[in-house]
Amino acid sequence: MEAPIRVLMVTSEWPTESSPFAVPFLVQQVEFLRRAGAEVDVFFFRGAKNPFNYMRAWCRLQWKYRSKWKQYDLVHAHFGQAALIPWPKRLPLVITFHGVDMLGQLSKTGRMTLRGKLLVWLGRLAARFADAVIIVSNEMKQNLPANMTLHMLPTGVDLASLPELPREEARHQLGLPIEERLVLFVGNPNDPLKGYDRACEAVDTLNRRLPVKLVLGWNKRHDDIIMMMHACDALIVTSLQEGSPTIVKEALACNLGIASVDVGDVVERLAGIAGCEIAPDREPETIATALERVLLHGEEIKGREAIKDLDETIITDRLMRIYRGVMRHVYELSDRPFVSSQSK
Repeated sequence: MEAPIRVLMVTSEWPTESSPFAVPFLVQQVEFLRRAGAEVDVFFFRGAKNPFNYMRAWCRLQWKYRSKWKQYDLVHAHFGQAALIPWPKRLPLVITFHGVDMLGQLSKTGRMTLRGKLLVWLGRLAARFADAVIIVSNEMKQNLPANMTLHMLPTGVDLASLPELPREEARHQLGLPIEERLVLFVGNPNDPLKGYDRACEAVDTLNRRLPVKLVLGWNKRHDDIIMMMHACDALIVTSLQEGSPTIVKEALACNLGIASVDVGDVVERLAGIAGCEIAPDREPETIATALERVLLHGEEIKGREAIKDLDETIITDRLMRIYRGVMRHVYELSDRPFVSSQSK
């Protein structure tokens, strides 16, 4: 039996005991890659914007894998900063940029910080040496060389696992009021980039003419967030910066109406979906007006149908094709035939 592709995934974001609900889309990708026949090991660390953490992670990786590199076919770094750890490069390198790592860290006023500029510069440097570069939204192209080959691959949604649940039953299970109009905000309320304060202002503005209640989804299990999507009447997105927000795609999979500012790839995701609105600016009144139209739409949106091409099985198949393309190229350069159980 032919050997599967063996992947060492390196990331600065992974669930831990102190942060058990982080990055569910990464956990999901690993699970689906393994289902597709790939062998995936995960090396994770916490950068926490501290250079010493990166140095420790580099040393730990070199020590842990000093005699194991031949066990893998390639390294897949999630987030640009993680691509700095597996150096010097011993294996083909795939990098996925997710947002801030290629768009740059913004301040509360929306201006790029010095740290953000450094992050973009390091990401561009790593990308030049990568064997494949994956971006999750077209917005990232502006910070990468125009002549660089890029793979556009948003994060996927596991449609098969998302339950269909009546709103009243979901509210009953969560202990939410049955009759009120509920608007869901998902994200860290203390992270200025998520715009929780702006969401509160928009809801307060709307309350002058249409009673609504803002529900916060944060620091909860992924299943609970999905339950909240079934329970609420709309999702509000007011982020200053995003890559390809999974929460928007999951809300669409739950046929939940969305009112959002123009951020990441949200405009592309909501295009043509009746019952979803993009606010043309970030003023509370503008967002409130968009949210009001969503709440008064009166019909179930066809969100799940709109994101069928983002099902995780399809995204995983595309990722496996990228892996195989990288491996073929590497083996061609070494004049060795590439054979994989995933090849067709």
